Amino acid sequence: MPADTLSQAFAALADPTRRDMVARLADGEATVSQLAEPYEMSLQAVYKHLRVLEGAGLVTRPPGPQPRPVRLEAQVLDLMDGWIERYRRRLEQRYRRLDTVLAEMGEDHEQDH
Repeated sequence: MPADTLSQAFAALADPTRRDMVARLADGEATVSQLAEPYEMSLQAVYKHLRVLEGAGLVTRPPGPQPRPVRLEAQVLDLMDGWIERYRRRLEQRYRRLDTVLAEMGEDHEQDH
């Protein structure tokens, strides 16, 4: 995954409103008006948020007349998950090694007494 795509995706999700939109779209498609309902902001501001999400590849809107459904795209989320999971596995390996060392130290301590 190109670093710029990863950066765009994480930057897009850094905003709580955009994270909320993504969470809501995980339940299914919605029109821009439906997405705008819970927010106290202009429709223009909602469109700005959607443009950021679209630019990061997180959502799409098919061409055509309004109202067009906004769809969550799993591909970028899957790539982000893969990136996060790689570091999670590395961290878990470190913790397992530490657990092993601590267990061995505990055994050595018991043998000394």
